[in-house]
Amino acid sequence: MAPRAIAAGRGGRLFRWGALSPLILAALFLIPVLLLQIYLAFHNWTAYLGPWWNASFAGLDQFREVFTDRRFMLAIVRSFIFAGLSTLLSVLIGFGLAYLLQKPFRGQSIYYLFFLIPMLTVPVVIGYNFQMLLYQDGPINQILSLFVPGDVRTSWLGEPVPAFATMILIETWNWTPFVMIIMMAGLVSMPREPVEAAQVLGASRWQIFTSVTLPLLKPVIMLAVILRFLEAFAEFPKFWTITQGGPGTFTETIPVYLYLISWEYFNISKAAAMSYVVLFIVGVIIYFAIRILLRQKRSLDVMFAKAGG
Repeated sequence: MAPRAIAAGRGGRLFRWGALSPLILAALFLIPVLLLQIYLAFHNWTAYLGPWWNASFAGLDQFREVFTDRRFMLAIVRSFIFAGLSTLLSVLIGFGLAYLLQKPFRGQSIYYLFFLIPMLTVPVVIGYNFQMLLYQDGPINQILSLFVPGDVRTSWLGEPVPAFATMILIETWNWTPFVMIIMMAGLVSMPREPVEAAQVLGASRWQIFTSVTLPLLKPVIMLAVILRFLEAFAEFPKFWTITQGGPGTFTETIPVYLYLISWEYFNISKAAAMSYVVLFIVGVIIYFAIRILLRQKRSLDVMFAKAGG
């Protein structure tokens, strides 16, 4: 075998081990934690019952309690609604911004900086800032009072529907730049030949957008949707700093409820069982997400194969 081939093979092995080593180290660290979590999920232990190794065996009782917990089921529903609506808004706005910014123009870097600031801000800082802005006598209501008749005193965080809608809008504002970056990468790397061929055939800009641009960008769009949905589904810092699940339990999502069960009510065994239920839900979402991405990739490969033929 040629020395160059041997060196290339050695370099490939080093790259693979270098890429896998962080995952292996993380797995070695997490395996004891997962084993302890399994133990706690099948035993009855809270922080008030002495050492965890003396906990009594409970079998599937913790899981039965989780599945009959109406508050947990409502938290799941809220998490899906929150993740779904915030993802939809982020993708629509992010795609629109990317489409407008894809071609160079004067002062483009200023727009980039302006649109990227929300994504680069620490979530806890976002939470405290919006809590101040959305106070009943805060700046938001004062600004709105300048444009509408009367004195606006909307309790953005004190009423159920406004509080939940506000959290969706804050999440959208925070993560739309992330979607914009993904969409811009897709638009910039998109092949120009199909667009140029459509222009030669006399297609309008709308026809090119709907028949050429969108089909080519479907894998990128699906990737953005999946990544955004998973991140929004696990959102915790902004909820805790702004509403803490209130008013009442109306903005109580899965991460918030898990935190309350673990660190406010100290029901560690129930929290462990609940976390495995959440892990199963996320695993199902990831499984179908991967299938969707693979299907999009295959359809794109077929499209390019037909174009090449």
